[in-house]
Amino acid sequence: MNSQEHKKHSVLARPSYGNFGRQEWAFLGTSCGTIKTLADSIIAALSPIYACGYVDAQHLKDQEEAILPARLEAGALVEYTDQITYGQFSYKQSPNSFRFREMFSEVDMVLVNGNHQQAKAQVIILDENKRASLQKRVAQLNNVQLILLTHSVTEVFDFVQQAVPGWQELPTLKITDTTEIVSFFKKQLQNATPVLNGLVLAGGKSVRMGQDKGAMAWHGKEQRYFVADMLQGFCQNVFISCRPEQSASLSNTYRYLPDSFTDLGPYGAILSAFREQPDAAWLVIACDLPLLDAKTLQHLIENRAVSATATTFESPHDGFPEPLITIWEPKSYPVLLSFLAQGYTCPRKVLRNSPINLIKPINPEALLNVNTPQEAEEVKQKLG
Repeated sequence: MNSQEHKKHSVLARPSYGNFGRQEWAFLGTSCGTIKTLADSIIAALSPIYACGYVDAQHLKDQEEAILPARLEAGALVEYTDQITYGQFSYKQSPNSFRFREMFSEVDMVLVNGNHQQAKAQVIILDENKRASLQKRVAQLNNVQLILLTHSVTEVFDFVQQAVPGWQELPTLKITDTTEIVSFFKKQLQNATPVLNGLVLAGGKSVRMGQDKGAMAWHGKEQRYFVADMLQGFCQNVFISCRPEQSASLSNTYRYLPDSFTDLGPYGAILSAFREQPDAAWLVIACDLPLLDAKTLQHLIENRAVSATATTFESPHDGFPEPLITIWEPKSYPVLLSFLAQGYTCPRKVLRNSPINLIKPINPEALLNVNTPQEAEEVKQKLG
């Protein structure tokens, strides 16, 4: 095959990852001990709200050599140890960025010791004792967002001024201003809250009902359009999920998202949405909920926990999560793919085995789904 015949790989929308996660900062310019102490303070303050991660390297003492754990020394590639209060994985080879992103996929914020690893954003700590060390890493200062001054420094170093365009506009704090430093990171995470899109699941074949459930007009309009209209008041973008062959027969006044993960039911629809916009959160609603109301949606959104994999209702029937009236956060995308790779396509199974925010519905009847003609007749009586 010559170069003209070569076909490039498919162009996919990529999540806005750095080396470890979407939101990551490397701390440079001071000792490793000072970086660890600062990271401890930030993590302690933010971990009740956000899932935090930390990246560093082992610091060996003089004359001390790194020794592989016994099983790795014997030839094992990976070892897991239950340390009672925590679990520990040991790998023979250091993971690359692709593996790191997978391992940190549930984390909202990653703090990195910049003396050993890089991140897509940086925090400069100006320490006179480490001036030369920082100057050696000046090429890494490509996205500085915060400058911290140690007690011995009153002005930004000359080489930093030259390397960081617009340094005067960056927030500059003393390293002892812990409250202000935590506020900076909290604001950054708040500003990074994923936008919320709406997805109406209308691609099912409605075998048990005997007619298209999305086309049933419970409220004077086809249900798929009724739910899409309801979502407009809560979501930035609203799409109706459908099978590819359905698109031509649907109203052109709405936006559609044909399944790109086919023959997987609702699971494929959710994955198709993330494939389209992987950095958005998706409020997924099935089209077979004729008693759904705006108050129920508002209650779900008001209780949204962006640090969770998803926010969903507890089923009034069995106490399990309701997967088809759920806010799926961007961090759920790799989780869904991982379950698919293991042969599972049940959204509820993903929710039951992930850190989610499970809330009780204010109106349990709003979660009533209709799948058969008999259930449809019962709902018609409720609607009068």
